[in-house]
Amino acid sequence: MTKIGLEIHCQLTNLESKLFCSCKANYREFKINENICPICMGLPGSLPRLNQEAVKKATIIAMALNCTTPEKIAFFRKNYFYPDLPKNFQITQLNIYGNTSVGGPGSIMVGDKKIRITRIQLEEDPGRLIYEGSSSKNQITLVDYNRAGTPLVEIVTEPDFENPKQVRDFLNILSDLLENLGVSDPSLEGAMRADANVSIQGGNKVEIKNIGSFHDLEKAVHFEITRQESLHSRDIQIVQETRHWDDRRKITISSRSKEEDLDYRYFLEGDIPWVSISDEIKDELKSKMPESISSKKERYVSKYNIPGQVADVLSSDKFYSDLFEESHTPENAKEIANIITTDLMGLVDTREKRRDSKFTATHLKDLAESIQSGKISRNSAKNALHEIVRTGKSLSQIMSELDLGNVSDESELSEVIQQIMSEEQQAVKEAKSNPKTINYLVGKVMQKTKGKADPAMTLNLLKNRLVSDD
Repeated sequence: MTKIGLEIHCQLTNLESKLFCSCKANYREFKINENICPICMGLPGSLPRLNQEAVKKATIIAMALNCTTPEKIAFFRKNYFYPDLPKNFQITQLNIYGNTSVGGPGSIMVGDKKIRITRIQLEEDPGRLIYEGSSSKNQITLVDYNRAGTPLVEIVTEPDFENPKQVRDFLNILSDLLENLGVSDPSLEGAMRADANVSIQGGNKVEIKNIGSFHDLEKAVHFEITRQESLHSRDIQIVQETRHWDDRRKITISSRSKEEDLDYRYFLEGDIPWVSISDEIKDELKSKMPESISSKKERYVSKYNIPGQVADVLSSDKFYSDLFEESHTPENAKEIANIITTDLMGLVDTREKRRDSKFTATHLKDLAESIQSGKISRNSAKNALHEIVRTGKSLSQIMSELDLGNVSDESELSEVIQQIMSEEQQAVKEAKSNPKTINYLVGKVMQKTKGKADPAMTLNLLKNRLVSDD
């Protein structure tokens, strides 16, 4: 039997400042070691001041994961030496005096599997190590402290995962949830990281660290399970230890023996008093929480008759969901959902493309309504969408510049149909005996008009012409 537990570290990227000082939480925009101060560098005499908004954001995460939220929370010093930890201790949380972390036991469903949450704790992120050098012999390690003190939420699960796929599915669900709550942008480098604890029946727990992506985490867990099963089959003891993921060789490597809580010499942080979170504050936070992803999906399906698979994709991504909410009406909702999931997602499939895109909810609404009214064909709409995303021009301007408007003049369309019927006489004969083959002729008309022919009018005119020619 395989047991897998996770420790997920999620930066609260949407905050303005770090957890205990006024330095910017968004350290990525600074040059190396530019976003620092005496507090986040742990200089003598400096005192931490707790960011109240960070406590609120962490509490919202706890609520969304169905965790208990205590009336009082406490902070502790976790003592250890590492180059990227300037104070030689980390301010974090620990449930020594009962549930004093920001979130207690909770759970989340992954398909039919219930994954239990052990606790959610608020802590500061350490700095960042940078390795330079062409080989291991001349490699040097540099430290960038810009990240030190960034607000971090650690989500610890019970060992309820049975295979690597469940791990990947859970992380995808959690990532979507955090983005939907507006507390974090998991797509940013290092904003969401995860370590895994893996054990098989009869063996000790092994922690895997230094994993760069969800994809790599899935591979690392799979490798570690295989490694442990191989040791067990040869009656070799599985040592409790911490192993690092070697991305180049795609294997785990022994790093150090696994520390226990006693090794960190935890004690209460004397410079930060216990923090009370009243029921009134919790009620206020709950009232401001956005609609959940599952609720959105259910609403899209029941109210707008959007297919379940489309609604699932649409509701789980905040960028596309926000676009939908800003642009839809009861009449165009299904069409807008179709444009987003069929065409737009392929054009802005990365963070950089979304940032550079000129596309707005107004563009989306105009595009859907033009398709529904027959002003533009779906094929022409795709061409227009490419131009809108690239230039930000209005749909009407692009239709005029690229001549994308539908051919809906009956006499003009009749001339095209006459040409096609003359060129495709065999297809005309087949369509007269088998009406289902008429779509071939419709396709030829669309091809002739470069996708601008009104599909409904084309089909109707073709049917009438086939009947009249009998």
